[in-house]
Amino acid sequence: MRLRNVKNKDEILNNCNYLCNDYKQFKNFTNDKPIHVEIGMGKGDFIIGMAKKYPNINFIGIEKYDSVIVRAIQKLNDEQIPNLKLLKMDALKLNKVFDHKIDTIYLNFSDPWPKDRHAKRRLTHKLFLEKYDSIFKNKKHIIMKTDNRKLFEFSIKSFVEYGYLIGDISLDLHNDDYSNNVETEYEVKFSNKGFPIYMVDVFKN
Repeated sequence: MRLRNVKNKDEILNNCNYLCNDYKQFKNFTNDKPIHVEIGMGKGDFIIGMAKKYPNINFIGIEKYDSVIVRAIQKLNDEQIPNLKLLKMDALKLNKVFDHKIDTIYLNFSDPWPKDRHAKRRLTHKLFLEKYDSIFKNKKHIIMKTDNRKLFEFSIKSFVEYGYLIGDISLDLHNDDYSNNVETEYEVKFSNKGFPIYMVDVFKN
């Protein structure tokens, strides 16, 4: 997701205490709390909401586009959220930053890359699942939400073929009894238009 440039973008990025612009300089949390990562955090509604809701969990929002990260930062101007960090980075480099540190990965409304020739770019493709192996601390745990039925079906197949077990699944999240849901900005948009939201929670020991 790319957005138009924001006025004073560089100043906003350089003065944000939550953000690390260079993944090589990223400093992880110094406590022993579980660490959850959202890959492709968009404008930050989900990761910020989760960090507020669950103060005993550390959250890291990952996004590769400056123009998107700055939108999240603008929501943090007057916030004090010690269990939240933002990291500018491409998901392909995840295994260079996190070495068996992560407890849960969130994949929310990821780019579906609808053309078959682009399947390897999907964040639930086997190539990415292999990268995730080296960043999980113990049990592997991924929670995915999307409005795209084809991506959802592809992902279920990819997870199962890779050895993941399905812990929970929904074909219409907002009409199911799922009380722990924190919405993303895309989720609100698509749900308001009447689209069903698909969710799957998978794990692997």
